[in-house]
Amino acid sequence: MKGNFTFHNPTRLHFGEDAMGHLVGELKNYGTTVMLSYGGGSIKRNGIYESVMAALKEAGKKVVEDAGVMPNPTYEKVMEGCRLVRDNKVDLILAVGGGSTIDYAKAVSASAYCTEDAWQKYWVRQESPECPTVAVGAVLTMVGTGSEMNGGSVITNRKEGFKRGKVFGTALFPKFAILNPRFTMTVPQYQMVAGFFDIMSHLMEQYFAGTADCTTDYINEGLMRSLIHASRIAAKNPQDYEARANIMWTATWALNTLLKCGKGGDWEVHQIGHAIGLVTDATHGMTLASVSLPYYRHVMHDGLHQFVRFAENVWGVRPEGKSDEQIATEGLACLEQWMKEIGVVMHSSELGVSEANLQQVADAVLILPVGYRTLTRDEVVQILRESM
Repeated sequence: MKGNFTFHNPTRLHFGEDAMGHLVGELKNYGTTVMLSYGGGSIKRNGIYESVMAALKEAGKKVVEDAGVMPNPTYEKVMEGCRLVRDNKVDLILAVGGGSTIDYAKAVSASAYCTEDAWQKYWVRQESPECPTVAVGAVLTMVGTGSEMNGGSVITNRKEGFKRGKVFGTALFPKFAILNPRFTMTVPQYQMVAGFFDIMSHLMEQYFAGTADCTTDYINEGLMRSLIHASRIAAKNPQDYEARANIMWTATWALNTLLKCGKGGDWEVHQIGHAIGLVTDATHGMTLASVSLPYYRHVMHDGLHQFVRFAENVWGVRPEGKSDEQIATEGLACLEQWMKEIGVVMHSSELGVSEANLQQVADAVLILPVGYRTLTRDEVVQILRESM
């Protein structure tokens, strides 16, 4: 393990069926006005809204509601949230929902008092906030992104034609997060399994990089095995609490900065997935699923040692009598079989990618000089075609 790193995670996380019991106490640590950010209203149908509002009332808070956060939150919506924060002098943004809602809350926190063009400053130039920010708290209802315990914020700018991620520092991590696995059982099957693959993609993006013997890779392999086991159970019985709890915990650890310690990452699958999401508005986890196999088959030979390790240590592929290429290929075949088993999208054409918009998708892909291979634009087009 050769890398240098500093690890610090300031988010206080309350996990389990009794997690909501900690919300009132957390709310009392902040000022009078809370902006309650949520999505299309499902939390009103499943009873989570009432529970959150009861806690806000008990804590004596003035509530500013900010509904309508979309699955791929837009910069335009972020600007609306910023106006609400400034007009109401908001002390805390409480995001209730999945990763998109929490990503959005961080974006609003960083942008509300930014005196520059926030899109250019954060998502283009990747700079850090120099203005006051607003505290963010989270009540998680859908797993996948790990946004409840990291500084990530992925935002879509339709005017500019890009979907970009910004990883803010620990100051923008949620101050607290409430994780009750029961809340995730209200999510439809399609969204649930999309979240499962989002978790797997986070694990693989960090796993398929580097050549050193790294402790975090061993941790990663354990998380992948746990996810595979629990997702098979949950796909058949979404009400299995133990499986959903294990998946929720795995999602948090998959992207709370632990697994990047001592090594880099790839993240090109995410860049291609973001571009598909920008053009088609498809569910994030499904965009990742649709391009992962074509991408990993494309770069497998460049990181063959790690793909062999993936096959043996995650999927239990036996190496006897096989070449490294055969072992690695079998590992990706196991990944494919698992994806089909849990029911994720296997082809980007199912999400709306076609020859008619393929060049538009390719133009929106940010090519990163990381991982085992830096792609050319022609390779991006090739991978997209193979994904269809």
